[in-house]
Amino acid sequence: MSTTPLMPSAVSRRRMLQLLGIGAGTAALAACAPSAPGSSTGAASAAATGGAKTDFAFSSWSFTEEAAAPALEAIVKAYQDQAGVTVKDISFPYNEYINQLTLQVKGGQFTGAAHVDVAWLGSLAAMGKLQDLSALTEGRGYTDAALAAAQFDGVQYGLPWTIGAIGLIGNSDLLEKVGVAGDAFPTTIDEFEKTLKDLKGLGGGLIPYAASTKAAQLKDALIWMETFGSPLVDGDTVTIGDDASVEAVTWYKSLYDQKLIAADVDRFDARSLFAQGRAAVYDDAPVGRGAVTEESPDKDLGSKLVPVSRPVLKAGDSPRALVWGGALAVVDGEGAETAADFAQFATSDLDTVLADYEVRGLPPVTTEAQQSEVVASDTFGTQFNERITATSTSNPFWAFTAYSQIETVVAEQVQAVLVGKTDAKTAMQKAGEAAQKLVG
Repeated sequence: MSTTPLMPSAVSRRRMLQLLGIGAGTAALAACAPSAPGSSTGAASAAATGGAKTDFAFSSWSFTEEAAAPALEAIVKAYQDQAGVTVKDISFPYNEYINQLTLQVKGGQFTGAAHVDVAWLGSLAAMGKLQDLSALTEGRGYTDAALAAAQFDGVQYGLPWTIGAIGLIGNSDLLEKVGVAGDAFPTTIDEFEKTLKDLKGLGGGLIPYAASTKAAQLKDALIWMETFGSPLVDGDTVTIGDDASVEAVTWYKSLYDQKLIAADVDRFDARSLFAQGRAAVYDDAPVGRGAVTEESPDKDLGSKLVPVSRPVLKAGDSPRALVWGGALAVVDGEGAETAADFAQFATSDLDTVLADYEVRGLPPVTTEAQQSEVVASDTFGTQFNERITATSTSNPFWAFTAYSQIETVVAEQVQAVLVGKTDAKTAMQKAGEAAQKLVG
């Protein structure tokens, strides 16, 4: 096994083609598979796995993450030993990964298995180099919802690896110090803010909520806009700039001014702060569990992690969470047939999936794995699914070609509000206008 970084280079998000998100909650995913009427995407070829095994390349951002890398390395080693081949690992940090992978695929410099966010499948499929993996799903036990999440235009461009969500995770020990039980987390915005103030009162430099405040991760503010009642987009009309989005950003700014959230924090900073006991609540996917427990000096932190539903504006509202998922796609070319076999092995072989789950805690995508004792007995995973994933929805901007640029212009305006360069109303009007131009 060798490790090679993707070649650093810039690529405009304008070159990314249309992406469609997954439906509301995992239970509805099968009925909401991505599709793009009138698009011309097509699989390069149908995948097969019966030939002689050959060496191939495998790219994943997780090779750059200390907590996740051991799990991937173990999967690769197990497959190498079984198939008698060499896997060339290719890596790049998550925030830069899709740009670099796109360049490599477009330029013909990468073929093989690629770890992808399900939101990227449309843009990658548009290059005509992804294999149709439909034949590899037969008899493997993938759930219908998981398969739907890794499709685009009805084609199985990816084998699902994990489907879950991003939501709030708290430290039960710190919460209990202010009288909040893990199973009785504040349900409304007002109650949540009061709890954050109580946590700040504990002193010691504790950050009550390690919310995203760096521009690169401020797309997290979108879920709070939805919480306040903004649909973000209605058909082809961007609604950012409406009263709800302004109220959400005004509230977010108030948390910032009260030092209930901190400056210059992204997902990785938040994990580090939480791991060190310097933050009580933060946003993450289930994979974050491994990262924070690995880094934490508190060896009991794992037992203190508590997934909680996002507070709502008023009682009776549905808690918001963002659908998140990963898949393995296969780029046609040298080594693709063995890469497809590897993708099937990594995502559906029971022993492999359960060993991975015990390290990373990512929700599996086969019925057999989901019903296993390892998964069923995992309190954190069960609570995360019940309290967060069950009400998760896709980012509505995934439906547009320039979804990433839209997120960026919104994030930049939110950051401008946080640092005092402008007010929320002006910023959200500008963000909405800029986003509308990108929608077309």
